[in-house]
Amino acid sequence: MSDLTPQSETPTPTTDKITQAARETIYLCNFRVSVDGEWLCLRELNDISLTPDPEPAHEDPKDPIAIERLNLMNMAKLSIKGLIESALNLGRTLDSDYAPLQQFFVVMEHCLKHGLKTKKSFLGQNKSFWGALELVEKLTPEAGEITASVKDLPGLKTPLGRGRAWLRLALMQKKLSDYMKTIINRKDLLSEFYEPNALMMEEEGAVIAGLLVGLNVIDANLCMKGEDLDSQVGVIDFSMYLKDGGHSSKSSEGDGQITAILDQKNYVEELNRHLSASVNNLQAKVDALEKSNTKLTEELAVANNRIITLQEDVERVKEESSYHMESRKALRSDSAPDGQALGETRKQLKEETLLRLDVEKELEVQIGMKQEMELSMKMLEKDICEKQDALVELRQQLDDLRAINQQLSHKSQSADTSSKQKSETIARLEEKINQMSGTVKQMETSEKHLVKQARNLNSAAGKLLQLQQ
Repeated sequence: MSDLTPQSETPTPTTDKITQAARETIYLCNFRVSVDGEWLCLRELNDISLTPDPEPAHEDPKDPIAIERLNLMNMAKLSIKGLIESALNLGRTLDSDYAPLQQFFVVMEHCLKHGLKTKKSFLGQNKSFWGALELVEKLTPEAGEITASVKDLPGLKTPLGRGRAWLRLALMQKKLSDYMKTIINRKDLLSEFYEPNALMMEEEGAVIAGLLVGLNVIDANLCMKGEDLDSQVGVIDFSMYLKDGGHSSKSSEGDGQITAILDQKNYVEELNRHLSASVNNLQAKVDALEKSNTKLTEELAVANNRIITLQEDVERVKEESSYHMESRKALRSDSAPDGQALGETRKQLKEETLLRLDVEKELEVQIGMKQEMELSMKMLEKDICEKQDALVELRQQLDDLRAINQQLSHKSQSADTSSKQKSETIARLEEKINQMSGTVKQMETSEKHLVKQARNLNSAAGKLLQLQQ
């Protein structure tokens, strides 16, 4: 939407009419819709200036500094996008040797160096972004730990190396986006280090700071003690962001298939090892159960023998008690006056009855123990059957995995043999080419000899003609 008034310094009749119409519509709506870039905004009429605004100054499209800022912003977009995609596909913690991560730091270094003010010293011109990064410690106290760790690193001697170490530590802390937004919002402090048209002073810097939020999804573990951050040369490798032809895609597909086959083979081997270990454990448990089963069968046999002996003792006691009862009846019938013998028989009868009761109790205890042992034996047999079934299933799985492993090995062997056959055919073709080149050379030499012979024949024929004439 265009502005409310034409761009002129002195009010005209049209501007007066527009101003009057705007004031007359205040009672209908206190807001007005305006266009800000690609967004529709509601603004209060108090905030809208009813006087003409000066025409905004447009940047020269051929300005080399603006083109450089745009190029750096596009490179930052490509490097951040490539780093996130490759890190998610890789699925592990990134280290210092990871190429997309190194290129990201190089691009960030170029972005931070853009438009830096040159400081002259005795050794020459010093141009580093470490001074701007030190401002983060003053604005956010959380960054003090990173700054202190950078200053404590023994191998860093230059401000450029400290700035590179600061970027790496901020990325590991997942606070790089927050720190960049903090210093970009304070352009009054950045003006001490950057020119007015630098990337950090323009909108491109805010865009890059927003893009850095996506790096919080990746994990990095960078060791800076062994790296020489002072003397590294930061060169952007554009080949990483250019698309290759069909050959590279085919080779990448072939490599992907080979890696997939190798990953499957490693997975099957690992699963095979786990299954073999579980089979060994189950076999050891089965052996232990078999040993315990044999012990229980021996104990059951001993208990059965003891029950048999107790039953024999009970029968003997019954016979003795019946004999004593008969003898007692006989004594009563005879009515012998001997009371002493009758008392002794009574005592013996009481002792025999007590012994019989003890034997019966012990017999009941042994019968209960026998029943418990039989129940435990049944449970052990059931457990052994279940374990044997599980062992059979595991063995079947192990056989299946071995068959899969053999298939994968056959596939790999077939791939190796096919590659060997291709190399052999190439060697044969090279030999044939060499043989053909040799035959061509022989034909050339024979052709030369034939030409010579033809010349000799021509000369001889001419001589013969001269002689005939």
